[in-house]
Amino acid sequence: MIPKFGHFFDSRSRTAFERAKTDVFRIRTHNVGALKKIRIEHDNTGMNASWFLDRVVITDVIRPHLRFYFSCNNWLSKVEGDSLYVRDLLATMDPMDMPKYNKYVVSVFTADVKGSGTDADVFINIFGELGDTGERRLDSDKNNFEKGTEDKFTIEAPNLGKIRKITIGHNNKGSSAGWFVEKVILDDMGNKIVYEFPVNRWFALDEDDGKIQRDVLVGGNQPTGIVYNIQIVTGHVRGAGTNSKVHIVMHGTKGLKNSGKVFLEGGKFEHGLTDIFNVEIAALLSPLSRVTIGHDNDGMSAGWYCEKVVVYCPFTGIEQTFPCSKWLDDDEGDGLIERELYEMVSLRQRRQKKHPWSLWIWTSDIPSAGTDADISFQVYGEKGKSDEIRLDNKSDNFEQGQVDRFMVELPDLGKLIKLRIWHEKRHPFAGWHLGKVTLMKTLTKEKYTFPCERWLDISEDDNEVVRELPASGDLINEPLPVIKYRLTVCTGNVGGSGTDASIFINLIGDLGDTGERQLINCKNNVNKFEKGNMDEFIVEAVTIGHIRRMRIGHDGKGGSCGWFLDKVVVREEGKAEANAVEFPCNRWLDRNEDDGQIFRELVPFSDGQRLYNISYRIAVKTGDIPGGSSDSNVFVKLYGEKGDTDKMMLVVSTNNLGNYFETGRVDIFTVETFDIGQINRLMIGHTNKGMRAGWFLDSVQILVPVHGQKYMFPSHRWLDKDEADGKTEVEIYPSEILDMEQLISYEIVVVTGDVMFAGTNAKVFIQIYGEKGKTEVIRLESRSNNFERNTTEIFKIEAKDVGKIFKVRIGHDDSGIGAGWFLETVDVKHLILALVPKEKKKEDKKKKKKKKKDEEDEDEEGGEEMQEVVLTYHFPCSRWLSRGEEDGELAVELLPEDAENLEVNTYEVCVFTGDMLGAGTDANVYINIYGENGDTGERFLWNSDNINKFERGQEDVFIVTAIDLGLLKKLRIRHDNSQPYSSWYLDRVEIVDTQEDVTYYFPCNRWLAVKEDDGQIARELVPVDEAFMRKDEDEEGTGGATLGLEQKSMSTTYTLKIKTGEKKYAGTDANVFAILFGENDDTGIVNLKACKNYKNKFEQGMINEFTVEAVDLGDLEKLQIGHDNSGGSPGWFLDWVEIDAPSQGQKLRFPCGRWLDKGEDDGVIMRDLYPAELQTEFYTPFVPYEIKIFTSDVFAAGTDADVFIVLYGQNGLGTQQKHLCVNERERRLYFERGAEDMFIVELEDIGDVIEKIRIGHDNRGTNPGWHLDRVEIRRQLRKGKGSETTIFPCECWLAKSEDDGETVRELVPSDIITQKLLRDGTLKSTETEVEDALETHTYKVSVRTGDMHGAGTDANVFLTIYGDLGDTGERKLAKSENNKNKFERGEVDRFTIEAVDLGQVFKIRIRHDNSMVGADWYLDQVEVQDVETEEVYMFLCERWLSKKKEDKQTERTFFVKAYEGERNTDPYFKKMAQNRQGLDRNANKKKKKKKVAVVEEGPIIPYHFTLSTGVDRDASTTARVYVIIMGPNEVETDRLWLDLPEGKKSFSAGGMEHFVCYGTDVGEIKRVELGHNGVTPESCWLVDELSVAVPTKGIKYIFPCKCWLAKDRGDGLTARLLNVLDSSTINIIRKVIYSITVVTGDTQYAGTDTNIFLTVYGANGSTEEMLLPKNGDRFERDQEDTFTLEIDDIAPLKKIRVWIDGSGCRPDWFLDRQLSQKAGSLSDAGGREGVWQSSPSRREAMEN
Repeated sequence: MIPKFGHFFDSRSRTAFERAKTDVFRIRTHNVGALKKIRIEHDNTGMNASWFLDRVVITDVIRPHLRFYFSCNNWLSKVEGDSLYVRDLLATMDPMDMPKYNKYVVSVFTADVKGSGTDADVFINIFGELGDTGERRLDSDKNNFEKGTEDKFTIEAPNLGKIRKITIGHNNKGSSAGWFVEKVILDDMGNKIVYEFPVNRWFALDEDDGKIQRDVLVGGNQPTGIVYNIQIVTGHVRGAGTNSKVHIVMHGTKGLKNSGKVFLEGGKFEHGLTDIFNVEIAALLSPLSRVTIGHDNDGMSAGWYCEKVVVYCPFTGIEQTFPCSKWLDDDEGDGLIERELYEMVSLRQRRQKKHPWSLWIWTSDIPSAGTDADISFQVYGEKGKSDEIRLDNKSDNFEQGQVDRFMVELPDLGKLIKLRIWHEKRHPFAGWHLGKVTLMKTLTKEKYTFPCERWLDISEDDNEVVRELPASGDLINEPLPVIKYRLTVCTGNVGGSGTDASIFINLIGDLGDTGERQLINCKNNVNKFEKGNMDEFIVEAVTIGHIRRMRIGHDGKGGSCGWFLDKVVVREEGKAEANAVEFPCNRWLDRNEDDGQIFRELVPFSDGQRLYNISYRIAVKTGDIPGGSSDSNVFVKLYGEKGDTDKMMLVVSTNNLGNYFETGRVDIFTVETFDIGQINRLMIGHTNKGMRAGWFLDSVQILVPVHGQKYMFPSHRWLDKDEADGKTEVEIYPSEILDMEQLISYEIVVVTGDVMFAGTNAKVFIQIYGEKGKTEVIRLESRSNNFERNTTEIFKIEAKDVGKIFKVRIGHDDSGIGAGWFLETVDVKHLILALVPKEKKKEDKKKKKKKKKDEEDEDEEGGEEMQEVVLTYHFPCSRWLSRGEEDGELAVELLPEDAENLEVNTYEVCVFTGDMLGAGTDANVYINIYGENGDTGERFLWNSDNINKFERGQEDVFIVTAIDLGLLKKLRIRHDNSQPYSSWYLDRVEIVDTQEDVTYYFPCNRWLAVKEDDGQIARELVPVDEAFMRKDEDEEGTGGATLGLEQKSMSTTYTLKIKTGEKKYAGTDANVFAILFGENDDTGIVNLKACKNYKNKFEQGMINEFTVEAVDLGDLEKLQIGHDNSGGSPGWFLDWVEIDAPSQGQKLRFPCGRWLDKGEDDGVIMRDLYPAELQTEFYTPFVPYEIKIFTSDVFAAGTDADVFIVLYGQNGLGTQQKHLCVNERERRLYFERGAEDMFIVELEDIGDVIEKIRIGHDNRGTNPGWHLDRVEIRRQLRKGKGSETTIFPCECWLAKSEDDGETVRELVPSDIITQKLLRDGTLKSTETEVEDALETHTYKVSVRTGDMHGAGTDANVFLTIYGDLGDTGERKLAKSENNKNKFERGEVDRFTIEAVDLGQVFKIRIRHDNSMVGADWYLDQVEVQDVETEEVYMFLCERWLSKKKEDKQTERTFFVKAYEGERNTDPYFKKMAQNRQGLDRNANKKKKKKKVAVVEEGPIIPYHFTLSTGVDRDASTTARVYVIIMGPNEVETDRLWLDLPEGKKSFSAGGMEHFVCYGTDVGEIKRVELGHNGVTPESCWLVDELSVAVPTKGIKYIFPCKCWLAKDRGDGLTARLLNVLDSSTINIIRKVIYSITVVTGDTQYAGTDTNIFLTVYGANGSTEEMLLPKNGDRFERDQEDTFTLEIDDIAPLKKIRVWIDGSGCRPDWFLDRQLSQKAGSLSDAGGREGVWQSSPSRREAMEN
């Protein structure tokens, strides 16, 4: 069956369908074989809609002998004839045949019930094997459908074959529209069969289930309907809503089955709202092929703008989206009021499958058995449980003696076990006596009965309103027993431990749970839950098997609702006390105590109880939309693969923003529950109470540290009765699951001693060290008053799994009053899997207690099983942590009780402050010593043998006590810059290991100061061998200066760039700090004080740069950044942080895009950031060089200019130009007369040999002239132990006023000194002379200025000469040897340049700085003569260097005449070359999860992309966009980055961008991935449409997108897979790629900058004229330029026409010849030329 064609008979052409006229239309559609019948209709709009149709003739255009005749000879009219304006016509091949139509007699019986008749219009649709009749109105003249009558109607239609079902309904018109139908009888006259359809249901909006249209199967009393959930979204357009009646037709696959016309009753269809309908159809249509949506054009404002239709079929679990975004209005657009919509396949979602069940509820026939309460129920099966389902109590459900039937959808639960049913009304008249409940699966007819025969009433029976009913029936051998569980709830004996709140409990066992029960009817106390009470309750439930855990909590209502629960004991009524299960708790359930939770899950073990639950951190973001905040209570329920949680109220947030769910804020909740495995969806909603209950939920993120996963749940929708679809709860599926670092749970038990003043109010921290590393420093805190005298505190933390623990460090920060603390013991516990004997408990030899759950396994004697058991490490302490007690330390390191090999060690730390002006510091100094066994943690150096610490030239000795560290590896020392005189020059640190009696030397010789050196106030130092230290003492005490290199090569320098956002008030005045975490270690706190480029840091839109050095972190994994919230406006919007680590060859981008502000977002002022994979850049790692510069001891030798240096290795490999001084202060400090200055710089690795260096300065400052004696460059040997120093003598001036006036010199090495560390610990030096050093050559440069008007220049000209051994660097052509006025018209200027031998010169770069008035310069040619070798290199230029002429460039590169090498600039060839190397910059790593497809080295073809961005407010993006094209068999292109052209910053809203990319030919395109590399909430992008054209295939795909690529919009993804099924395909002219080579002649002024056009003529036509792009350097004298052109396939080629339009500064062009060939093949077409082209001029080249 083909889709409906609505618009081809468009009556707007005034002359169509006039009387006695024949109209011809052409339709293009898919082939459905020989035609059987057609359906023809009109939409009944317009003045005179009635139409008398004679016949329709359809001819197959491809096979014209196939002609089908459809005779009608009838009215299509609402008022004429039989009032039908839709007709089915049967086909014949013979025009004279009259096909036979069948007659169906329909008898409708209206029941004899009060009010059963109707005045509405009744419609019927009959479905058979061969199709359906369409909607037919049942109407005869008399008054039909009255109470107790039978009405007969005759319907004429083509034969439908065997009848399957009917759809019958009415349109709800008239005053009493409700209708009760008894049955329908259908007499098929042609086939002589009678069908009966029993109905017995109401068709009324206010009766039964509220439906006015039903599907009825033949003879079927039992409905087998499949429910479809249809969402209709009305657009956000003015006047979008409608009052018309909207209908929908759903079509199954291939359009063979359909739903018939379904009227969507009860919808609002208002502007911006979503209407939801549940439609029951007796046919499985999902997945749908298409839907038809329309309306009857009735009512006042009938026009309707439909945004989209979403259809979800729970039975198949498929949700399909059908975009529309068009008017259905006869006055708008194309005037259609009915449209066919097709699915957007890439938006198809798979949801949980559910099956339809029928539920019957029998209310008993005894007095006042009925209820007006809402009834809820929940079903349990062998495979799990359903959600709680609420049955709305329509006016007359659950009445005495009545049976109520409902359709419910349940997931696949396996065999049903039990059903729980309850109501929530606890007042006297809500009581209900339930007879029984029956459930039947409609498709398989499996049936379960749940007998009850009891009251649900607070004043009858046992006063309960919940009943659990075991399942019985044919499938159940024996129903489960119902058991009474006796609960004893013990309230603690702590002050204020009682509560008045309502307590709820849920018992969870192997066979399910009891559901949440309120504990109301206490058996032994009137006043429940008072201090010290033991209250008994009965919970009656179907047996839950072995009780595993219990969830207990309260609703937080009432004045003193806090409750201290001691324990709960559960036993089955009638069983011995010995079998009772005890659930210890011993905790507060109070918002202001402990962790603030008022619900807890308990397990029946006392040891390590908290470890059996895992934490789910739920971050809920409320949208930043007016009125988006809510006062209602929010609840959430998580569904996982191992089970689902209870419905959990989110009442106590972890980040405590005071007022929850405010607009634009993020509330974070921690939920402790059992491990539900991978989360597959969540339900979130609110109770819709409170003044402003409506809520706009933006997104939910769930972090599960123990699984190492973070789930993103985008929502971006209203949960509001009055907005969108009116839902207040919603199910969300995760858009992506991110892998985070996986942590484990530790339980830490801290016992404070029983001594006077033992307690503390300070902030306590702990750090755990194990064989696999260390945890971060963890604060131990809760809402209670902790660490009081003689108390035991238990904390649960998530931290890295460190393996076997060998020490912990615990301490406090000395804040608050009475900070001294007496710590008794610390226990650290975590779970491990161990084999546990099944029969009896026994303790392990080492006191690691292994527990097993209390199981009654009498039957399974002996044997072992794997179980989670608690492993405990016990750390005795019994000492003060106080400045005024014992040794005054605030932190202590503890060993576990049974530690075998480790012991406490004492380290003497000697700190030597340097002997120079201002070297001392008054700031607080902290040290952290690292060894093979962990580190000491950061220790405050407070107690020295000197009263005034860290003064100039002084030695301070400190004692650090720690667990033995083994060999020391490094130390970190910092100060906090807290005092006015904080700058500190640290000479060295020596550490004596008193146990081993070894001294370690840590040289530093650097400032720790914001205003000195590189501005760092923290340094990481590495120990060096004593031999190096001794060597320095021998050399008349220059200090340990030479050790910088060794330390540098062990450390990594990170450059941090921190971008503050562009938002209003984004900047901060607070002190910002960062911690870098690598795979091996972290840097500790780095205070970001010294910004390299701004004094006032972190202002709006600013990028601040900082330096951080660290030793051996490994690859960076995360960055912690925050501030101390000080200053006037501390709130800070951080955009991103970029970290460049040259020694690792990586540049990482850590996106943030969020506030660090107590009053914004989630109120956090410290965040963990992770690197964005797509924004990582890799390059060749840099290596450290130590550069020593010796200024001569002559008069005025020093300089304060900016000195730079460049190093060259072999084959011309050079580093970048490196400026040695960072700022003006350094420039003043260094390069004084007779000084020796050392710099350690990281530069590119140029190989083992340094051939030459270039050193110079910028000639600025007060006395820039500089006399340089020599330069020494030291590098480490590749194998480590030792170094190599290369000496470059200079001994001359770099000054404008001395010698030859040069400020740049090139130096070659004279000697190399190698130092090796021998085995015996001595240093061996060897000195060798460099023999084959390069010589210095003199190059004579002649520059000829062209002889034309305005050719000369007064600007400064700069020249760089490149040879195969290196380059000269940029030299200013300052002094012409023959002309005072340089570069005048027609003149030749001569210059001399001295440089180290360049080898063969092959190119020059020449530029001017565009200064002075006549800066434009026409350069004719440059000649370079090597005086030594007497070789002359000719460079033909003949171009303008001008900001006004040609391409407006003032810098050009020229190659030597007759240069043969590579200089191609065509993107096609660049891509080919790149593919051969297999290289794509910027981390073109495929996603790890994907199977990396094998990319065959296929041909490279061009892809043309056009992207249009939507017009919303935030639609534009500045992120980098990419496309990946995928073909069959997982072949795909690389990431093709669509980088915007120069000057364009973003994909702007409403804009359209074009790109051409070259990628692998993937064959037939299946899918296209479109994405961008933005990861912050800010980088959102609304894509409207993407088109992909493949010229070589002659096809163009247009993908409608209309969706967000954003982290917190739409579905939360920044990449989208577009399916080719969603695209519309257009054939374009197929192109072939030719490469055309144009050779410009070797004649003076042969080159041109004019526009050159080309037309190619072939045997099959010609191309349009194509402009050959100039692209910088093409069409210059004696040059070959190759282009790739996409041209129509017109081969074989005949001739080429070339012409120029005479524009530009040099319009004439001498063309030598041109060649063309098919790219990738060698078929050549040559063209003979050798002619001048002057405008206007055309030339044609015939193929020879």
